[in-house]
Amino acid sequence: MDLESRGIPSGFVASTEFIQAADAQAQSLGISPASVFVPHPIQDRSDAEMTELASEAVDAIIAMVLDNQNQA
Repeated sequence: MDLESRGIPSGFVASTEFIQAADAQAQSLGISPASVFVPHPIQDRSDAEMTELASEAVDAIIAMVLDNQNQA
C-alpha cells in the first residue's frame, strides 16, 4: 500500500493459502494490488519442487511486473 500510495505500482507473490486473507486485507485498505498465487504449502518442499513452482509461476510474475511497469 505504501508503494501504491507513492505512485509506484506493486504486487506480490503468495501461496494459495493466503488468497482469502489477501482479498480481505486489500478490501479493508481500499486497494487492489496485482498478485500471483502459487500452490500451498511451500515450506516443506524440496529445492526441486520449489524450482518447479517457480518455473510454473514465472510467466505470471513477469506479466505482473510488465503490466505494473506499463502503469508507471
